Amino acid sequence: MSSASPSAPQGSPSASSGSPSVQQDSAAAAPDRRWLILLVVAIAQLMVVLDSTIVNIALPSAQRELGFPNGDRQWIVTAYALAFGSLLLVGGRLGDMFSRKWVFITGLIGFACASAIGGAAGSFLILAAARALQGAFGAVLAPSALGTLVSTFRDPRERGRAFGVFGSVAAGGGAVGLILGGALTQYFSWRWCLYVNLVFAAIAVSGALAWIRTSRPGVRPRMDWPGAVLAGAGLFLIVFGFSRAESAGWTAALTLGCLVGGVVLLAAFVVAEQRSPHPLLPLRVILDRTRGGSYLAVFISGIAIFGTFLFLTYYLQVVKGERPLTTGLLFLPMIGCILLSSNLSSIVLLPRLGPRVLIATGMLFGAGGMAYLAQVSVTSSYASSVLPPLLILGLGFGMIFAPAINTATFGVARQDSGVASALVNTMQQVGGSIGVSALSTIALTATASYLVAHHTSPLAPAVAATHGYTLSFAISAGLLGVGFILTILLLPSKRRADELRRAASSTIPPAAAPAGSAPAGSAPAGSAPAGSAPAATAAAAEAADAAPPVAAGSASAPAGATSASAPATADGMPVGSLQHGFEAIPVALCSCSPVVSRAPGLAVGPARDM
Repeated sequence: MSSASPSAPQGSPSASSGSPSVQQDSAAAAPDRRWLILLVVAIAQLMVVLDSTIVNIALPSAQRELGFPNGDRQWIVTAYALAFGSLLLVGGRLGDMFSRKWVFITGLIGFACASAIGGAAGSFLILAAARALQGAFGAVLAPSALGTLVSTFRDPRERGRAFGVFGSVAAGGGAVGLILGGALTQYFSWRWCLYVNLVFAAIAVSGALAWIRTSRPGVRPRMDWPGAVLAGAGLFLIVFGFSRAESAGWTAALTLGCLVGGVVLLAAFVVAEQRSPHPLLPLRVILDRTRGGSYLAVFISGIAIFGTFLFLTYYLQVVKGERPLTTGLLFLPMIGCILLSSNLSSIVLLPRLGPRVLIATGMLFGAGGMAYLAQVSVTSSYASSVLPPLLILGLGFGMIFAPAINTATFGVARQDSGVASALVNTMQQVGGSIGVSALSTIALTATASYLVAHHTSPLAPAVAATHGYTLSFAISAGLLGVGFILTILLLPSKRRADELRRAASSTIPPAAAPAGSAPAGSAPAGSAPAGSAPAATAAAAEAADAAPPVAAGSASAPAGATSASAPATADGMPVGSLQHGFEAIPVALCSCSPVVSRAPGLAVGPARDM
């Protein structure tokens, strides 16, 4: 493939040497640069994923040094998650509006500066503000990083390998963060858990300046600023209301005012999105029953996994007296089970069982693991009381995350594919921030009540803290039980998923299919096996990839089309207009959970016309 322009598919006229250059993201980079660009993107991904687990391990040490109360500690987690989750759609849109290279570099520099501020923080307020700033720049960085990866690797075989590397970095990043955070905190200082991002950012910025090409969109999309402000403000008020309930009380005017105000702003956001000509979140995406069920599953599991990391970290370090590095190592069995279960679920079980069985089973495993964990006490041992529920939780979360991501992007209209994918990460982050805020308030209230009744015992503080943690675990178990019921009601069975797949496959127009592929209505070679929910998405993605846009300045025409006209999809959109949607599909794969699943259709089999 030439480094100057993409090669034309078979049967289509190639561009002449004098044709204008592509104004959208440049075609695949020269082969000698592609893997260097992958290295840059992987470093950026590692930095963002590391930050979720590395700070959790360092949090008890930071609290001791800065002296902030237990009621405020959850803000170090929720400030990041809330900013990241609520601004992710905005960050993805910015990558489509401006040069993705410079949006990527801006995200890197901003994330590094926020990390430096947090590392040098002398008070809780500065540390919490720095974490929120990290989340905001992370929301800018993540979509542009993945958009760069998709636009760099056009060959499906190379794209499959690239996303394999990217997914491995994302999946292993959580485990690396646990170990690195423990080592830095134990042997240096908790501040180095933030300063370490400066090293990653410096390497990634240098590589981006050297190897990533500047590109600008041919047509700049518009930003829905009113929707972004309403959503962000509404979510903040809800989280703030939950956090203030511990000190002010659930019936205090401030608590109720924030909670009610947050709900009102989110309702206004829904109204605004219905009327906006360019909505940040098209409501049709979440109103679909299948996708809505997947988002709900991710939301509930986000509450559980964020709470598990936070409360179990404090239990191991504060109650049991474990060192930071040891604490990180003790979480690794859970990470390993998530990786094993996620890959087994998405590759082997999802095509055979369908999303309903897998996600519902994952919810049951999660509820069982949380109920088991709710039995821990001050005298419990790790081997008998902590390790078994961690293994169960890892298997359960793996069965939820990967199938939910695949199902959430299944059958979505091409123009909504980026939003559908980004919402997976948004729901997890928002669920985690709201859940941790609410559960922290419940845990601290239970701890205070226990101390009032049992304050004479020398072990009362440790027992009271453990009582608060176990109550939060029990509530999480109940939420996952509710998630099991909702999953059964909302998600499709395997038979229904097969029917939806066949219906979606039949809408792929022959003109947009890659040369040499099977006719519309049949899965192309290399796509997901029959019965797999993402099969239609894979076929559509491959078709879109094989059909570059024919707008002014394009370098080649789609197979079977002339330069004078572009084929249209089943929904009437020109094939050329699909490129932005396709490149945005994996926008949210950089999850702060320990595992990331590849977006369906990105590695769809051997290239046919390269």
